[in-house]
This record gives sequence, C-alpha cells and structure tokens, in this order.
Amino acid sequence: MGTGLTDELRARAAALLDPVVRDYYNGGSGDGQSAAEAAQAWRSYRLRPHVLRDVATVDTRTTVAGLELGLPVLAAPTALQGLAHAAAERATAQGCAAAGTIPVVSTRASLPLEQMGLAPGRWWMQLYVLQDRRTTHDLALRARDLGAAALVVTVDTPVVASRAGGRAALPREVLRVAPGIPPADSADGLGAGEQAMDVSVVDLSLLAELTGLPVWAKGVLRGDDAARLVTAGVAGLIVSNHGGRQLDGAIATAHALPEVVDAVAGRVPVLVDGGVRNGRDVLTALTLGASAVLIGRPVLWGLTVGGAAGVAAVFDDLRRDLEEQFRLCGVTSVADLRRDLLVEPTRPSPTPG
Repeated sequence: MGTGLTDELRARAAALLDPVVRDYYNGGSGDGQSAAEAAQAWRSYRLRPHVLRDVATVDTRTTVAGLELGLPVLAAPTALQGLAHAAAERATAQGCAAAGTIPVVSTRASLPLEQMGLAPGRWWMQLYVLQDRRTTHDLALRARDLGAAALVVTVDTPVVASRAGGRAALPREVLRVAPGIPPADSADGLGAGEQAMDVSVVDLSLLAELTGLPVWAKGVLRGDDAARLVTAGVAGLIVSNHGGRQLDGAIATAHALPEVVDAVAGRVPVLVDGGVRNGRDVLTALTLGASAVLIGRPVLWGLTVGGAAGVAAVFDDLRRDLEEQFRLCGVTSVADLRRDLLVEPTRPSPTPG
C-alpha cells in the first residue's frame, strides 16, 4: 500500500461518509498536532538496506502472543463502525479473517459482541475501565465467554479529551444514524459510563484474575511506565497516543517506540499504532522492536468503501507493500529485521528510572 493509494482510499471514504462522521473518524484532540504528526514521524527514519541477498522468496507471517498472523498488522480498536458501513464490526472481523489477521474490538462498538461473528481465539477485546467497575467486568467476562484471546485495557483515557472546536463527544444526531447501535453503546462515554480517573495496575490485575485472560496495556509512551507495567504482570504493551485523540502534543508513537522497547527488554511483546500507512512504516516499526503494528483509520476507510472486502483489501495491500520493502532492504522475513537497518532521528532523552 503506497502512500498514494492510502490517500486515494481516504478520499473515496470521505466522499461516502456523513461529514460529521468523517470529521469524527479523522479528527484529533486540541489543535490536532499529534494527529497531524503521526504519519510523518515514521518517515523521519532512514533505511540502510542490505544488497546481494537472495530475496526471491519473502515471508510476512509472524506470531504474536501465540497467534499466527499472515502479516504483522492487526486492526486497532475503533469506535462506532456502524457509521462507516451497515455490517459494522462484523464486516471488519470478516475482512481480518480473510487477510489472516485479527481485530481488536472496541468497547464503543456499534454491534453487540454476540452479533459480530467473531471466531473464538482470533480476536482481542479493548476495554476502558469505567467508574462503574461492574460494567467493565461484565463486558470482560462476556468477551472471554465469546472467545476473546486477550483483553486490551486503554490506559491513556482518565478523561476524554476535547476535540477540535471544544467538543468532547460525537453529536447525538450522528448516533441516531448508526445502524444497530444499542442505546447503552455511544461514543466517548455518552450513556455507557464515564471513564474512571482512579485506574491503577490493580485494575489490570483484577481483570486478569477475573477472566483468566492475558491483559495488555494500550497507551504507553514512556519507558518507566512500560517497566512498571511489566513488573505488575501485563502480558504485553501497545505504544499508542490514541490516534492523536487524547493528549494533544503527546510524542509520536514512532519516536516513543524505541524507549519502550528498550525498557521492556524482551520480557513481553510490544505493539504500536498511530500513523502507520504503508509497508515502509510497518517495516520501520518492526525494525525498532515492535512485534506487530495496529492500524485504525485505514481499516475504517476500507470498511466505508467496500465492507468486509474493503477491509481485507487494506491488509492485502499492506502485505504486498511490505513484501516489496523486504526485498528492497535485503531481508526475507520478520526474523531478519535488526535495528541497524535504520538510521534513527534525534531521539528524545529517555525518561528517568
């Protein structure tokens, strides 16, 4: 998936979406600085390719937390997919399955979990810890019983940041056009319970104990936080700044990733999202030590344009582009990637601790 194709897909989706929905999907918080910087941050790295290597056969397959994937890319949790396509999260799950990857299902989904057609063991559940802990625990247990392979707790949202123009939530008139959306499921906390502001590692431990599932933490940008979470027993980390939709001005995930990987030192897998748009971005993330990446907005664009087939096409385009990047860099598999393949930009000073 080259940059041009991504731009074309985004334009096609924008033409089909209600303008309010389009702005909700694509927008960021505050002045939009973090959202705007995400993709460019990956391009601040330069590559040092190998030559004279046999690259006739390349393999993008990988394994993440015991799950075999056709490519090292997952579908990030994105809210209210029914605003993009009538089949909503069901189509995304179908598209992921066709492409050999998995979805991470959002707490703020348009469909109940039972209607998504999720294959047991081939999906993860994203959770917010709500002020009403019982609601969070009940959803976690439902996810477990329906075959979720892991829980992904978003840890960067003690409050929902204001969007551009001062709006903190999707307008209610937009919620009415979301097909199949249950009354209790709404965007950014409307009617579904507010995010808890007193979340701690204890909440993550309780979820693991309650469900018996591995619990990941999503929203980590610092090495010291990463180390603390690993010590507390999380199964994995996702470097994320919430797609630029929480703290505006937060460091780009492309630049936060190396510090987190170094702090974890291989004890748990590290994934990353934010601004990944093509095979070069995926290769850069893997070379920096990520086990895989997640993509959010491109999945929504594919879903809008083509439903399940559109989602599958996004991943298939990424796979083909990644195969080309492998060949051009002189590597044949994910296992071949080493950090010396990159020239890194000037990095922020590591956080103390």
